Amino acid sequence: MIPRYQRAAMAALWTDDAKWRRWLDVEIAVVNAWADEGVVPREDAELIAANAGYNVADIDRYQVKIHHDTLAFLQSVADTLGPESRWVHHGLTTSDVWDTASALQIRDAARIIEDDLERLEASITKRAVEHKRTLCIGRTHGIHGEPTTFGLKLAGWVDETRRNRRRLADAIESVAVGKISGAVGTHATVPPHIEERVCRELGLGVEAISTQVVQRDRHAHFLSTLAVIAASLERFATEIRHLQRTEVREVREPFAEGQAGSSAMPHKRNPEKAERVCGLARTIRANALTALENVALWHERDISHTSAERIAIPDACFALDYITDMLAWIIDGLVIDADRMQANLESSYGLIYSQRVMLALTEAGVGRDDAYKRVQSYAMKAWDEGIQFRNLIEGDEVITAALDGDAMDAVFDPGYFTQHIDASFARLGL
Repeated sequence: MIPRYQRAAMAALWTDDAKWRRWLDVEIAVVNAWADEGVVPREDAELIAANAGYNVADIDRYQVKIHHDTLAFLQSVADTLGPESRWVHHGLTTSDVWDTASALQIRDAARIIEDDLERLEASITKRAVEHKRTLCIGRTHGIHGEPTTFGLKLAGWVDETRRNRRRLADAIESVAVGKISGAVGTHATVPPHIEERVCRELGLGVEAISTQVVQRDRHAHFLSTLAVIAASLERFATEIRHLQRTEVREVREPFAEGQAGSSAMPHKRNPEKAERVCGLARTIRANALTALENVALWHERDISHTSAERIAIPDACFALDYITDMLAWIIDGLVIDADRMQANLESSYGLIYSQRVMLALTEAGVGRDDAYKRVQSYAMKAWDEGIQFRNLIEGDEVITAALDGDAMDAVFDPGYFTQHIDASFARLGL
């Protein structure tokens, strides 16, 4: 991921140094486990724990010659030790270290995203409660439907964000597993209880049957979860983009003094932050596809997945961390124009009450088909001629016979649409 879309804490997790640090943590944990078994002399294990290190530049230099990052890493570690270095990587294969250390990186990255989602939920919740009763038009197919409230719209986002937090927790549990089972996963060179001890010490679960790798359905689950979360964020951002359109103008994302919207048109105030959320959500989905394609490996393993994972997993984490923080910032500073919402609500000639009229007619004894066609004919006339819908139906004897003045007022009362708002919010504990 290019630096433009990296945040500092997430970027720090995916440096080469951070990777090698976790590799060393795995190697030391295995050495300590062997020492407890009496295989590695305790004094050697203590020397390794105290002195083992690595040099990133040396690892890079060794890789140019060896063409194998594990061996390059082990050579650099050996440079920091004496004869005791022979116990580093004892009984292991590359995937024991690679997959277990990767689980540590993924888990730590996911925890940052967990914090991001918590902040996002708090931001949306605050604005939802603030605009619990702010009337706005609900749209279907982009066309005016019936009144709702802006707070209820946001309350749906709160609930979706909560679901995403639960999805992420489940995905972390699935992917945060290690394997220390040796070549092709038979445990021939490293027994299962060593694996269990090492993973427990590192705070990871254990891959029950690992072949030579942790099975990649776990990583596919994780990246697919990130993609689902990103899709939700894109949905929220797309709504903000639509509501910021000139013709709608109900909300505006923050726009700082001195900020420019266009190199050519000084008047432009574009929803470019929300658009950025949408764009990066697409790259996260693409990385999820890569993870799904990594599930099918040859036999006990190949390494077709590793080159793809070096890009797909960090980039998905970078992008989701970035856009979750970005969306929280947008919502915190979102300019919400309640007057414009009211104006838009009133702009469709009262047609938003058409269902209320139809239902009132049927409740008064008019057949539903007759009521529908009668109301629809006046609705189309209101659209075509720009006439208030209520004015038209008040000239219809069938309708006025069914609806007296008070009943007509009740039908055209927008408060009808907000009568259950409190119950909806109560479902979320708000």
